[in-house]
Amino acid sequence: MGDTAVGRTGAVRNTTTIKAIDILWMTAGLGCDRNTIAMTGATQPSIEDFVTGAMPWIPKVKFYNPFLACENGDEFVKPFRDAAEGKSDRPFILVVEGSIPNENNKTEGYWASFGTDPLTGQPITTCEWIDRLAPKAWAIIAAGTCATYGGIHAIEGNPTGCMGLPDYLGWKWKSKAQIPIVCVPSCPVQPDNMMETILYLLYMTSRRAPGSFSR
Repeated sequence: MGDTAVGRTGAVRNTTTIKAIDILWMTAGLGCDRNTIAMTGATQPSIEDFVTGAMPWIPKVKFYNPFLACENGDEFVKPFRDAAEGKSDRPFILVVEGSIPNENNKTEGYWASFGTDPLTGQPITTCEWIDRLAPKAWAIIAAGTCATYGGIHAIEGNPTGCMGLPDYLGWKWKSKAQIPIVCVPSCPVQPDNMMETILYLLYMTSRRAPGSFSR
């Protein structure tokens, strides 16, 4: 099973230690980006604790978020492209912020996008990114109520047909590491709760997390 194996009880556990990992945070769903802004106030741990290597027992983290990045344009999109195309030599955790629109309920146009296709010059929809990245993700987090349940955009009558990430991928969906979608609802998420959730997943990569996944 690659990075995982099934124990006697049927529980999934890690069998290898990950040395470096990317966190690819997409804000391309329909939302207000307040979860990203809230994360800047986290202290236990903080984003800086992750990216500077201040936390023990976790892999080296590269954190990509459009609101917090120095890069822009194609330079910023490149890690997402590499991950989607299987060109990256590091596993990644995909964080999705915002509700997921239904791109199949209309005859033209699109509801949400992120970056452009270098071959066609056309926008790449949020749904296309999820379709490309989800099968390759080590784990996926739905950040906030919109990403978890669809939020206010999922109200009846909204033409976007929005839904939460579990509705889009399926509530029984699991990542390549056999981890279910990790939902952290709230609007916005409580900063430390969100960062502690990410920290738990990072501890899982080094088999330091308590629970059946790391044993």
